[in-house]
Amino acid sequence: MTDTTAKKLPANTITLETPLKRGDTEITTVTFRKPSSGELRGLSLTAVLEMEVDSLIKLLPRITTPSLAEHEVSQLDVADLVQAGNQVATFLVPKAQQAYLEA
Repeated sequence: MTDTTAKKLPANTITLETPLKRGDTEITTVTFRKPSSGELRGLSLTAVLEMEVDSLIKLLPRITTPSLAEHEVSQLDVADLVQAGNQVATFLVPKAQQAYLEA
Protein backbone atom coordinates (compact mmCIF):
# COMPACT_ATOMS: atom_id res chain seq x y z
CA MET A 1 0.00 0.00 0.00
CA THR A 2 1.33 3.45 -0.90
CA ASP A 3 0.78 6.70 0.93
CA THR A 4 -1.05 8.96 -1.51
CA THR A 5 -0.76 11.95 0.83
CA ALA A 6 3.04 12.04 0.62
CA LYS A 7 4.42 14.88 -1.50
CA LYS A 8 6.52 13.92 -4.50
CA LEU A 9 9.96 15.45 -4.09
CA PRO A 10 12.00 16.80 -7.00
CA ALA A 11 14.55 14.34 -8.42
CA ASN A 12 17.40 16.42 -6.97
CA THR A 13 16.03 16.23 -3.40
CA ILE A 14 16.57 13.50 -0.83
CA THR A 15 14.76 12.76 2.40
CA LEU A 16 17.18 12.17 5.24
CA GLU A 17 16.72 8.92 7.14
CA THR A 18 18.17 10.63 10.19
CA PRO A 19 17.23 14.34 10.23
CA LEU A 20 19.87 16.89 11.21
CA LYS A 21 19.26 19.27 14.11
CA ARG A 22 20.22 22.92 13.64
CA GLY A 23 19.21 24.74 16.79
CA ASP A 24 15.42 24.42 17.01
CA THR A 25 15.17 23.46 13.34
CA GLU A 26 15.14 19.91 12.05
CA ILE A 27 16.44 19.38 8.51
CA THR A 28 14.58 16.46 6.92
CA THR A 29 15.19 17.06 3.20
CA VAL A 30 18.15 18.37 1.25
CA THR A 31 18.09 19.66 -2.32
CA PHE A 32 21.17 19.52 -4.53
CA ARG A 33 22.17 21.54 -7.55
CA LYS A 34 24.65 20.57 -10.22
CA PRO A 35 28.10 21.87 -9.25
CA SER A 36 29.95 24.25 -11.51
CA SER A 37 33.58 23.62 -12.34
CA GLY A 38 34.61 26.25 -9.79
CA GLU A 39 32.73 24.45 -7.02
CA LEU A 40 34.77 21.35 -7.77
CA ARG A 41 38.04 23.27 -7.33
CA GLY A 42 40.44 21.49 -5.02
CA LEU A 43 38.64 18.17 -5.39
CA SER A 44 39.47 15.11 -7.47
CA LEU A 45 36.62 14.19 -9.82
CA THR A 46 37.56 10.56 -9.35
CA ALA A 47 37.27 10.91 -5.57
CA VAL A 48 33.88 12.62 -5.91
CA LEU A 49 32.58 9.90 -8.27
CA GLU A 50 33.87 7.24 -5.89
CA MET A 51 31.97 9.03 -3.08
CA GLU A 52 35.17 9.53 -1.10
CA VAL A 53 33.98 10.89 2.23
CA ASP A 54 36.44 13.80 2.56
CA SER A 55 35.52 15.02 -0.94
CA LEU A 56 31.79 14.87 -0.18
CA ILE A 57 32.34 16.73 3.09
CA LYS A 58 33.97 19.56 1.12
CA LEU A 59 31.59 19.55 -1.85
CA LEU A 60 28.13 19.18 -0.27
CA PRO A 61 28.17 22.54 1.57
CA ARG A 62 28.76 24.18 -1.81
CA ILE A 63 25.73 22.65 -3.55
CA THR A 64 23.00 21.97 -0.96
CA THR A 65 19.84 23.78 0.10
CA PRO A 66 19.64 24.35 2.95
CA SER A 67 23.37 24.89 2.83
CA LEU A 68 24.92 22.26 5.08
CA ALA A 69 28.11 23.11 6.96
CA GLU A 70 31.05 20.69 6.78
CA HIS A 71 30.47 19.62 10.39
CA GLU A 72 26.82 18.84 9.55
CA VAL A 73 27.84 16.73 6.55
CA SER A 74 30.25 14.91 8.87
CA GLN A 75 27.31 14.09 11.15
CA LEU A 76 25.12 12.62 8.39
CA ASP A 77 23.91 9.06 8.80
CA VAL A 78 25.93 6.79 6.48
CA ALA A 79 22.80 5.95 4.45
CA ASP A 80 22.16 9.68 3.98
CA LEU A 81 25.75 10.30 2.89
CA VAL A 82 25.42 7.52 0.31
CA GLN A 83 22.16 9.06 -0.97
CA ALA A 84 23.93 12.41 -1.27
CA GLY A 85 26.91 10.85 -3.04
CA ASN A 86 24.60 9.14 -5.53
CA GLN A 87 22.88 12.44 -6.23
CA VAL A 88 26.22 14.14 -6.90
CA ALA A 89 27.36 11.27 -9.15
CA THR A 90 24.27 11.68 -11.35
CA PHE A 91 25.26 15.29 -12.00
CA LEU A 92 28.70 14.24 -13.24
CA VAL A 93 27.59 11.57 -15.71
CA PRO A 94 26.79 12.85 -19.22
CA LYS A 95 23.11 12.61 -20.22
CA ALA A 96 23.82 10.04 -22.96
CA GLN A 97 25.46 7.73 -20.41
CA GLN A 98 22.65 8.29 -17.90
CA ALA A 99 20.14 7.04 -20.47
CA TYR A 100 22.33 3.99 -21.08
CA LEU A 101 22.63 3.27 -17.35
CA GLU A 102 18.87 3.58 -16.83
CA ALA A 103 18.06 1.13 -19.67
